[in-house]
Amino acid sequence: MIRLTVRDERWPIAGAFTISRGSKTEAHVVIAEIAARGHVGRGEAVPYGRYGESIESVRAEIETARVAIEAGADRAALQSLLPPGAARNALDCALWDLEAKRSGRRAADLAGFARLDPVKTAYTISFGPAEAMGEAARAASGRPLLKLKIGGPDDLDRVEAVRRAAPKSRLIVDANEGLTLDTLTRLAPDFARLDVKAIEQPLPAGADDDLEGFQSPVLLCADESIHSRAELDVCARRYSCINIKLDKTGGLTEALALREAAMARGLQIMAGCMVATSLSMAPAMLIAQGAAFVDLDGPLLLARDREPGLHFVGSAIMPFGPEVWG
Repeated sequence: MIRLTVRDERWPIAGAFTISRGSKTEAHVVIAEIAARGHVGRGEAVPYGRYGESIESVRAEIETARVAIEAGADRAALQSLLPPGAARNALDCALWDLEAKRSGRRAADLAGFARLDPVKTAYTISFGPAEAMGEAARAASGRPLLKLKIGGPDDLDRVEAVRRAAPKSRLIVDANEGLTLDTLTRLAPDFARLDVKAIEQPLPAGADDDLEGFQSPVLLCADESIHSRAELDVCARRYSCINIKLDKTGGLTEALALREAAMARGLQIMAGCMVATSLSMAPAMLIAQGAAFVDLDGPLLLARDREPGLHFVGSAIMPFGPEVWG
């Protein structure tokens, strides 16, 4: 007998997490658990209002797949049951976890990885006044990679403040769709001067066709513009890197396929996340293997993580056991 259980949980953020579109003080996540023959697989997802999702809508979407899941639908069947998004992610990751536990093999092994290596994650500096972002960067200046949120009239001041405060850190700038082409054209040379390694999603998704043919002095990375392989051909004409997030792809199954297809096109990979617990980050560790950029700092931004959770050594995320996931 297979049984699906769904619930939502709230995890307080340490302070607040702020991007150009708004701020939040907690991670509100949806958990799917699939139990079968004494084993339980778990998956965690974060509904994102930017894509019209809410806790209620994601839980309702999961319920539409209940009969199929409890009848034994596998990951392959799930791909046609639900569209990409948080609901499918929760179920897909739960099925991966369940398959690993029932087979006695690790999820990484099932996915074709010989092993999982440690990865070093970016640490996010929330959007705010330049002085405040500089202070936050100074406190995190020992971390090798900082990701700073921008999207306002004083963006150059923000990046300069962070660079002064953390002169040795690599920097990623994340606009979250907050720039115009004129602003990007003006700022990109200064960002290159400040040794910014990547600009993430500078223009709004669906309005970034002007990036085709745009010669950026800093690598451009798609985030909101890429969800699954369906958008890959278009993104490959506009970006040199894509941010793969399981809540966008609808789970690890599509994320792995997207990773492979993007690498075949010569695109660089960023392994990204929403703000969530280690249960969300663990499956994404497979996407992080060999990635140009890793941004799986969700648990570092929380006031507390679930136990057991991932083990961080500074910014390094260590390989984990099946008690965490997979």
